[in-house]
Amino acid sequence: MNPYRLYLVTDDRQPIDVLETVVAEAVAGGVTMVQVREKHGDVRAFIERAQTIKTVLQGTGVPLIINDRVDVALAVDADGVHLGQSDMPATLARRLIGPHKLLGLSVETERQLFEAESLPVDYLGLSAIFATPTKTDLKKEWGLDGLAGAVARSSLPLVAIGGINAANLREIADTGVHGVALVSAICQAPCPRTAAQDLMRLMG
Repeated sequence: MNPYRLYLVTDDRQPIDVLETVVAEAVAGGVTMVQVREKHGDVRAFIERAQTIKTVLQGTGVPLIINDRVDVALAVDADGVHLGQSDMPATLARRLIGPHKLLGLSVETERQLFEAESLPVDYLGLSAIFATPTKTDLKKEWGLDGLAGAVARSSLPLVAIGGINAANLREIADTGVHGVALVSAICQAPCPRTAAQDLMRLMG
């Protein structure tokens, strides 16, 4: 089973009870991985959200990934961590989380993609495929050709991030990418379960 196929990244603006329902529904609809993101810097709130989602995922086989914070991942015994380029270095994170947890890294440029080959990571998040209003500090818009090129060059599984929705998902999947990471296409959907089912179907 490819855990990266339909990768849900949580919306940190949603209250915890809404988030709980969204994740439960999305997993029932076919989501294969969940990353809890909390950008407000409140570690206690982050741990609480992560713990809540961990409970939701119990017994589903869907891995729980923590965005940015190795300490939070260790605190809740998550399945892994996803790092950005300005977070803790991957080699240090790997030492702290041990050999068996998943470690992901966001790459935003060709150079970062190349450098990641020598890092102890399990997968890469390639961003942004398309520009989005949520990403204001965009380094590069990869586009479909850039994504296909990255898939061909990288020895690591790639997850496409940024501006992906039902309208362009088929083309994204055709590049051979391992998975797609989505926030609003699932979190803001009237029915997250149906949205996840439809997205999985579109990926073929």
